[in-house]
Amino acid sequence: MTSISSPKFKTQKTALYVLLLYIVALLSSIILVIPGVGDFFFNLLPDSEHKGFVLAAWWNTIAFLIALIIMGLLIRRNKPFFDVFKGPRASIGVTIGWGILGVFLAFSGQIVASLIEVYVLGIEPGSENTQMIMDITRIAPIMVVTSVLLAPILEELVFRRVIFGSLIQTQNFWVAALISAFVFALIHRDFTHLLVYTVMGLIFSFLYYKTKRLLAPIIAHMAMNGLVTLVQLNADKIQQMTDTLPK
Repeated sequence: MTSISSPKFKTQKTALYVLLLYIVALLSSIILVIPGVGDFFFNLLPDSEHKGFVLAAWWNTIAFLIALIIMGLLIRRNKPFFDVFKGPRASIGVTIGWGILGVFLAFSGQIVASLIEVYVLGIEPGSENTQMIMDITRIAPIMVVTSVLLAPILEELVFRRVIFGSLIQTQNFWVAALISAFVFALIHRDFTHLLVYTVMGLIFSFLYYKTKRLLAPIIAHMAMNGLVTLVQLNADKIQQMTDTLPK
């Protein structure tokens, strides 16, 4: 039995707090449906037909930032929090290298999963979750901060360190990785493309397991979200450049 004064118990308690903070941040926008509260924040914004998108973008960014700051303070008080694996961690240079390689692994996994969805499962390509985020980002560019910076850090803390990192203590890699990856897929609420998100979650777990540093999947996750955002926001320009190429 683990004593409540032991470092392991404190680490588990911190992990629980991190998970709860993430859930609170995700669900915090429910406050806006309280009579009077939503109107108050709407009135703070300039008049626009897209005020709902603007409010959602700023609310998510602020909620995620506050959650991340509080998580950082909690983790700082519990130094063994990242002591998940036995053995030495990869050097920072090697970790960055795996993070960069992880971008290619994640995109490759996404392509394979998408092909399986289309040709085996008969699922149409295109993510509603990604499209919704892009729609909000075009109207409120502050959303880039959430999707490219804050969300990857929070999600890696929760799904890789808290869920995968807790399960790997008693389970083998595949059990821990599959459970954490599936929960990662569910939280994106794009149930048609669960396979794509699950595969990405598996790859991020592998990067964490390989380097023993959360920095590797954070780099891959940030870079992947950043590239997707860049391409989506410049799709028209990319199409125009493609059309001008010699046939």
